[in-house]
Amino acid sequence: MKGYFPVIVLLGASVLWGLSWIPLKAINAMGIQGIALSFGAYGIIALVMSPQLVRQRALGWKHRNMMFWIALFGGGANLTFTYALINGEVIRVMVLFYLLPVWGVLGGYFFLKERIDRWRWVGVVAAVLGAFLILGGFKILQTPPSWMDALALLSGLLFALNNLLFRFAQSVPVASKIGAMFYGCFILAGLLLLGHIEPFPMDVGFKAWGALGLYALIWLLLANIGSQWGVTHMEAGRSSIIIIMELITAAISATLIAGETMDFREYIGGFLILSAALIEALRTQEDETKERE
Repeated sequence: MKGYFPVIVLLGASVLWGLSWIPLKAINAMGIQGIALSFGAYGIIALVMSPQLVRQRALGWKHRNMMFWIALFGGGANLTFTYALINGEVIRVMVLFYLLPVWGVLGGYFFLKERIDRWRWVGVVAAVLGAFLILGGFKILQTPPSWMDALALLSGLLFALNNLLFRFAQSVPVASKIGAMFYGCFILAGLLLLGHIEPFPMDVGFKAWGALGLYALIWLLLANIGSQWGVTHMEAGRSSIIIIMELITAAISATLIAGETMDFREYIGGFLILSAALIEALRTQEDETKERE
């Protein structure tokens, strides 16, 4: 049972991430819009992480430049993803977010000097072609993608950059990096609210704020802790395959609950992006096996 426990934890966290659109859209319907929702939810869990950041403040200050970029990229990824998920079509946002293999492979090549083998190039091409189909195929030349499409793509790019920073900053404890990411989202959302990009909700009741607090302290915190703990207790390839459950859960739940549908072209695009994610995960698993041998 011990060997299966990380799998169960990561699987549960992935399902929570895949279903996160449900509480997000419910809280939004109560009157708290996307930026304010991120400000409140990530502010709460940033506060929860504060004691850990205080204990590790010396190490955090030593690597302050890296912590700044993690806060910027990680915070930006969470903010744009949350906003796109609230205001866009769940399946479309999740599929476009899962262009992660493209950004991860290219980022690893340019910044970490990682080798790109034949299968990784196949994954990149499949993911790009899938995104092209989802965004409308050749119609994209006539009608540009929507703002929600752009935010979904941006969230995946920022998340991939954040993952590269996590891997690069090995000497910084994971808890500190996660805390910086939470504070980054909280601060970015606060700056946007101060810039009047979106009005702060002043007329919502206690029920809405209570729901936001419960979402942050239970759903969001468990999903973050579960995913980070699970990933650090199993092989990268195995965890990558399990994390794809986020996309599958979101697609099935949005179809059954929200009644969302995709046309044939979008299904083909989604299949190509899912295939790219599987190629990257399986390639990583094979590489790790070779290294151990």
